[in-house]
Amino acid sequence: MSSRAWQHPYVNIFKHVRVEEWKRSSREGDVSSYMDKALKCSVFRIRGSVPAGNYILLPKSSSQSLGLTGRFFYLLFRPSPGKHFVVHLDVVAEEGQVIRVSFSNMFKEFKSSSTCLQLPFICGSAQGSVYESTARTARQGLVGPAPTCVRWVCLVMDLHYLVSVYLNRRYSHLKALKLCANMSVKNTMTSDLLLDPGMCFSAMKRGGVVMEEGNAPMPREMSFPVPKGCTWHDLYDYIRFPSDGMKMPFDSIQKGETNKAKTKECHSPDRQESVCVSLSKPARDRVSLIQQITTPRPQPKQKKVTLLTPSLSEVAPLNITRAAGDGGCVDDGGVHVFAPPVDDDGDVFTGRSSVSHSPIQEVVCAEVFRPISLPAAKASQQRKLHPDPMLRLNRIIGFGGKTTKNVVWNKLCDEVIYPCHAVIIAMKICSGKQRFFIGHTDKVSALALNGSCSLLASAQADTHTLLRLWNYETGQCLALVNTHAHSLSILSFSYSGRVLCGVGKDSHSKTMLVVWNTESVAKQGVVCVLGKAHTDVDIRALQITCCDETRMVSCGIGNVRLWRLRGGSLRSCPLNLDQFHSLEFTDLALLHSHSADATEEHTLFVSSKSGHILEVDYAAVAIKNVRRVLPTQPSHGQRREKQTFSTGQGIAVNSISVCEGFCATGSEDGYMRLWPLDFSAVFLEAEHEGPVCHVCISDDGLKVLASTSTGSVGYLDVASRGYSTVMRSHTHTVLGFSIDGIRRRITTASRDGTVRVWDMDSMQQLYDFVSEDTPSSVAFHPSLPVFCCGSSSGRIRVFDITTASMLAQHRKHTETVVGCVFSPDGECLFSGGADGSLALYNSGHQELPAIRVLGNVLARGIERAPDALVVSGDNSRLAFIGPTEHTVTIMDARSLDEVLRVDVSILDLDSPKLDSALKVCFSPSTPGHLLISTSANKILYVHMHTGKLQREVCDVHKKCCWSLAVSEDSRYLLTAGCNTLKVWDYNMSLDINSQVFIGHSEPIKQVSFTPDQMGVVSVGDALFFWDFLAHPQEAMLRSPAILGSPPKAGPSGDLGALTNGMLHSNGMPRGPAPLPSLGMSSIERPAHDALEVLSLNEDADLPRSPSPSPAPSPAPKHASFLRVTQRSGGGASPEQPANQLREEHIGNASKAERPDCYKHFTPRYNTSTSGQDSVFLPQSAVAPPAGEEGLRLKAVIGYNGNGRGNMVWNPDTGLFVYTCGCVCVVENLHTGSQRHWLGHTEEISTLAISHDAQLVASASGSGASTKSLICIWNALDGSRRNSMSFHKGAVQSMAFSRDDRYFLSVGDFSEQEVALWSGSCFELLCHVTAPWAIHEARFSPTSDGLLACTGDSGILFCSIHTHGVQTELQVQNVCVPDDVGDAELTSLCFNANGLLFTGTSGGQVCVWDCNTHRCFMSWEADEGEIGVLLCCGNRLVCGSNSRRLRLWSVAAVQALRPQGTERSQDSPAVLLEQEMQLDGAVVSATFDDVMDMGIVGTTAGTLWYINWAESTSIRLINGHKSKVNGVLFSPDESRFATCGQDGSLRVWASPSNELLVQFQVLNQSCECVCWSPGNSAVCVSGGYSDGTVRVFNLTSSEMELKMQPHSTAVSALLYSCHGLVLLSAGRDGVIAVICPVTGATLRIISDHKGAPITTMQSVKKQYKEFGLQGDELWLAVSADRRVSVWAADWKKDKCEMLDWLSFPAPAAPENGDVLPPSLAAFSPCERGVLVYTGYGVTKELTFYCLNKKQVLRTISLADWALCLSLCSKGRLLAVGSKHRVVKLLHSSSGRFQDFTPHGDSIQLCSFSPSGKQLLTCAHNEIILWSTHNL
Repeated sequence: MSSRAWQHPYVNIFKHVRVEEWKRSSREGDVSSYMDKALKCSVFRIRGSVPAGNYILLPKSSSQSLGLTGRFFYLLFRPSPGKHFVVHLDVVAEEGQVIRVSFSNMFKEFKSSSTCLQLPFICGSAQGSVYESTARTARQGLVGPAPTCVRWVCLVMDLHYLVSVYLNRRYSHLKALKLCANMSVKNTMTSDLLLDPGMCFSAMKRGGVVMEEGNAPMPREMSFPVPKGCTWHDLYDYIRFPSDGMKMPFDSIQKGETNKAKTKECHSPDRQESVCVSLSKPARDRVSLIQQITTPRPQPKQKKVTLLTPSLSEVAPLNITRAAGDGGCVDDGGVHVFAPPVDDDGDVFTGRSSVSHSPIQEVVCAEVFRPISLPAAKASQQRKLHPDPMLRLNRIIGFGGKTTKNVVWNKLCDEVIYPCHAVIIAMKICSGKQRFFIGHTDKVSALALNGSCSLLASAQADTHTLLRLWNYETGQCLALVNTHAHSLSILSFSYSGRVLCGVGKDSHSKTMLVVWNTESVAKQGVVCVLGKAHTDVDIRALQITCCDETRMVSCGIGNVRLWRLRGGSLRSCPLNLDQFHSLEFTDLALLHSHSADATEEHTLFVSSKSGHILEVDYAAVAIKNVRRVLPTQPSHGQRREKQTFSTGQGIAVNSISVCEGFCATGSEDGYMRLWPLDFSAVFLEAEHEGPVCHVCISDDGLKVLASTSTGSVGYLDVASRGYSTVMRSHTHTVLGFSIDGIRRRITTASRDGTVRVWDMDSMQQLYDFVSEDTPSSVAFHPSLPVFCCGSSSGRIRVFDITTASMLAQHRKHTETVVGCVFSPDGECLFSGGADGSLALYNSGHQELPAIRVLGNVLARGIERAPDALVVSGDNSRLAFIGPTEHTVTIMDARSLDEVLRVDVSILDLDSPKLDSALKVCFSPSTPGHLLISTSANKILYVHMHTGKLQREVCDVHKKCCWSLAVSEDSRYLLTAGCNTLKVWDYNMSLDINSQVFIGHSEPIKQVSFTPDQMGVVSVGDALFFWDFLAHPQEAMLRSPAILGSPPKAGPSGDLGALTNGMLHSNGMPRGPAPLPSLGMSSIERPAHDALEVLSLNEDADLPRSPSPSPAPSPAPKHASFLRVTQRSGGGASPEQPANQLREEHIGNASKAERPDCYKHFTPRYNTSTSGQDSVFLPQSAVAPPAGEEGLRLKAVIGYNGNGRGNMVWNPDTGLFVYTCGCVCVVENLHTGSQRHWLGHTEEISTLAISHDAQLVASASGSGASTKSLICIWNALDGSRRNSMSFHKGAVQSMAFSRDDRYFLSVGDFSEQEVALWSGSCFELLCHVTAPWAIHEARFSPTSDGLLACTGDSGILFCSIHTHGVQTELQVQNVCVPDDVGDAELTSLCFNANGLLFTGTSGGQVCVWDCNTHRCFMSWEADEGEIGVLLCCGNRLVCGSNSRRLRLWSVAAVQALRPQGTERSQDSPAVLLEQEMQLDGAVVSATFDDVMDMGIVGTTAGTLWYINWAESTSIRLINGHKSKVNGVLFSPDESRFATCGQDGSLRVWASPSNELLVQFQVLNQSCECVCWSPGNSAVCVSGGYSDGTVRVFNLTSSEMELKMQPHSTAVSALLYSCHGLVLLSAGRDGVIAVICPVTGATLRIISDHKGAPITTMQSVKKQYKEFGLQGDELWLAVSADRRVSVWAADWKKDKCEMLDWLSFPAPAAPENGDVLPPSLAAFSPCERGVLVYTGYGVTKELTFYCLNKKQVLRTISLADWALCLSLCSKGRLLAVGSKHRVVKLLHSSSGRFQDFTPHGDSIQLCSFSPSGKQLLTCAHNEIILWSTHNL
């Protein structure tokens, strides 16, 4: 049966089978087509005296099937006047039974049997005819030939109703259709929608009509024409069966009553549906229950009826009214339902009573004592939740479910496809991005992917297994096939995807093989069975051969069989196993020859539980070799031996995979092993935590995939021998979770006995806590990295994640802990047990002592775990269900004193059984509700202080609701019931109040919003992370007035209170902030204020309302705002003077001269501190509180080649730290993940690492402050241990002593200070001033108190002496040897034998005796200046500014140490072993202890991995050497491009941030970059300083096109939205329109000539309201503050100017400072709005409406904007300034946050197309951020 996906919304059957071709359909007798004048189209006419001999049959033969699953069958036909007709429908029930449904005007009465239904058809006639008037009064004799005036009919039959009501079966699909004479037929179709023939799409759209869910207008191709001025029902008949009109005669098909207003009799309700009325939801629920009663029951004469409404407590009396004729049916005071008549004895008259009874009827009138709102019958629009959908599945942490063996690669080997319970996941291994195939309702039991990765097949575990076929690229379900198997465990595709084979069990538990033809599934959705076989043999694995799609191979217990499909039957032959006939075979793999003449398989490998591996000759069907995997045998030396094959206890091999080069096996001992094809020895293996159940080699043979029974998926990179874990998961149901919003972690408790902590961004498992008992509930501390866990033994354990240790353990419960929760302030911990006990702990104390324990207060049982306890947001109340299941108790959270008790069992008086509570949840403090879900499938809104019922929601889920959560703004409610998740309007004020989401295959245990309200987490079978698209905080930001206030200082004037509040924040604001003083603007506020203020000012000439304005909406705590000025037409804002530029007078004191050697650090020229306009004040930036950042640092791209010794690496611990600007980057060399140490505000000059690798020191320059900053970092957690400031200039060098007792820092040439610090507390011990500039200093590895410093005039030998608490440095100055010449000593290093090596600026290396302080040897080591020296053992590495890195052997130098004063020059004692040429001067280097491998940094911004043993050099980190001019994401965000002054255009991969390709143009600067549009984005273009534009193809990595449209440098570059043209702009203001295919210049635009173009942008929108035609808008901005907006249609070669904007500005400042650029962009969130900023009267952002031709509003800025980028979501925009601040703004409210990670002016910023990422750039520092809402 074909899938239902392609059948939505309807299937035109005649078009589907192409009836006019008569290939898939047949005709018999007099069947012809003619043009019908009324319908104005061609129709089929079937004529003949015998209907059975004249017909149209669809499909052609009985062996075929239409496979149409639509519920409603539509037939557009006209019976022939005076004739009879017959229609036969063959429908199939789910059990496979074929049922014939026939209707005809020949049938006199209704007949039914188990296989057929016969329905009489009553033909209608034209309105007003004699036949129509006769039909109204007559009750018999109407069935017969059609009248002469019969009309065209639209017949709708509910096939689902027919099969279920009359035959008590479930409808599956329509198999065949037979239309017999005599009739005319226009068309026929099926659909799941109820289509209205009188309504068309155009009329619905014009009238704004919103139809009910499940209804739709009739499609155009199926509709009847209606002349103007007429109505559809006047011309045609609409017949629906079952009908809602009169049944004359019983169970007949006829036209229903169209005008119910004309019916004056209250007809008997027997077999008649109730009249539809508009009721409130509670009334509808009650009426629906009455309608469900099909067998009337005796009723007492006196009775009462209770009509429940959410707040109705009175019981309405029942009024019995006798009604006859036209009376008694109208009573507007109540809700009317029909009731059966009652006689004097209380007996009920049923519908089958004798006709002699009176037609008197009973009407039950239940009065309603409060008004019920009845909506209008024709609602113009249904109100429902928006957006739709509100949740979007983002990622899933989980694997397996039914099986852990189905894991496969895609063709490109960059995605892994695996099942996760009912969801199939395709995951990118580089980025972790997931795609989902959702549709299964039970766990996936098997999946397969064809060779071209176009088709994916999957089967679910169910009583009747369903098979789904998917389009792998799009995720669309192509077909849904009923396999008729009770279970399907194996699927195998042929390589072409034309054949699919499945193995399962039939109803008798016999093995069944089914082969399907899937060739037409992609185009037609058709899947047919090619063959089927039942067998008694066991099958564990099956594979279709590559060469012949009709052949298969299988294995199982005691058998290996070869199968063949021939003539529709499956045949098999067994392999002769001889003595191996009793083995349990587990898996098989075919090795296929890829030679041109290969026609069949080469070799078959079969694995077994006993460890045997059979090598089978496929062609000869014979065993070639048998090998066995045995455990490792210890040898005499206890050394591990290689795997062998012999007798003994073997290792069970669960899976095997083979390629042309090797074979991979996965075994029960947890090892994945790689073997050569002869199985001589293992050449690679990977150990796992559990048994390896599946292995799969990628098509390229470079990666091997493995899955384990413990729930992990990973792959082995064969080339690098590195193993990467793709997914870890729990192996059993997840019982509960808790989220740490500050650190973005989530902890989960599972029935598998583990508690795991996950990173919410990377989905990686961070920690795993295993317990001897089963965890049942978990809760994170709101601010600390601490969580508590309750278990099945009743214990409460509290863990510290940082130290991975247990802080406390309590056992206050004797049974399972059903709930544990921290109070929001973190001061209290509560736990509840299944034994009814409740405990309160003091979480402010480290051991969490118990304060109070109560017994028998909670309802007993474990059903309400894991969140049986809830605490209100104000920390005042604790709620839970207890002491019985019918009551809810609210206690004081501090004392556990009972405050309120609510009995839910008495709220529904009509319920036949007592209602019990299931879950409770507090709403935020504003509504003050306690939500209770009950066993009656309701949610009760109870006031948390009074206990009064305020709202009731019924029918929440199909079954009960087991989890609740409310958003922070009280706008949305989350509920989880069974396997579904629902999002509700909290106030239930809409017509459709909820949205339903599926994906879980097991009941959902818990659901919650994330602390930032941007996501939803649900757990059950796995962890589901959903994106919450409603963004609840947006409601707060859209408020017309939002005010924030600065924090109030404590008594001492500090901000301690604020700091404590920030530390204890849970990531979301709580409560309103106090109103600010409006007399102080954001610019005037003192620098020490942590918060800015927003004031909404109107224009001066606008009228002021005398009435007081409403209270403004409170702003969240820690919120910062800029001044937003709203403007209206004609209003002019008050002028404000331009901010005066600050001046700072610096004395003209004489400064020391910088040494002339590259070794000495010189800070890069910083534009942010140049001139008189900018002394950077870090305290002026508003740092966001922890956990509430709108931007989060994701990655730093590049290495600062300007530093000296600014890279450290410890081979033992793997610690790798380098600097980029003012950020220390800690990178994992295996995964590429980064951590960042932020604390410096200036460029970091150098790093140092302690010998135990526990501490790292970083130093930055002084900048505008007085002294440099040295930071000491804890390498383990990245915390800053100490900060020191001593040196006035830059820090040149730092070093730790051998025992880390001392720490040394050396200043640069400006002060020449050497400072000695304590290595424990980092206090300054002493300092000396050197006689000359020092380049480097090092401690001796052999003596604790000896160190040496090299400088421009010699070397300083220093010794440390202590006298009590006093410490001093004794210094001996030794000059440069005479034979070295006029050179400086630039670098030094010690060896372990007391020798000192120094490098010189002339390229020589001098060797010194540390005892005599004499140089006894030197040699020419390089042609350039030596900047780096490293020595270990007998090897010496030197690096110089000649770009060379050399390795020397100095083994014989020690023997040449003279006894006297002689020196040796150019001694042959040193030997050059190796040499490498790098891309720049060497500035930093670190090697391992044997000098085999190391990392080297160069001035080109590159970090190299050096391997002397293999003579290789690999780029680890690469960045731009000079200024970056452009950064831009590709349209699909898989890459981003950068360009710089060094002439390079670089393309980087996202999210790995690895350099993919670099295009270099010599002697030019690449000024701008742009991507070609479309998700493929195969081309990237760059504009250069010589006026050329180059187009590069990423596929071929070559330049595709070069053009020179400009004579000056290209300043901006832009593709049109559709990629038809390329726009380039020059510094002369000329814009060229270029054809990107030919390179020809199509048009020149000179409107901006004379001023450089700063930016251009294009958007794909139509703006017909502007009066111009075009499919895109684009703008250009020039430096003279002019913006031109254009409407273009490049297909028609049209480009017209829409608007020309000119922004005023004062005269340029006289000090010659560079003016800020003019920037503009289209707003992605506001239609027709343009955002501009640039030099002007004030520093501000201007929002200009192109439609209204006026400024809407402005937002004041603290600094001039150097760059601007607008985000596509959340109304966010980013602005970079000269003061190194990246400012994230909300464009409506002005709320902002400042970020200062850069060390220079922010000249570039760019959001990704999705708005989830942001790139910022300062000089050559590139930082990648992840974005979050403010």
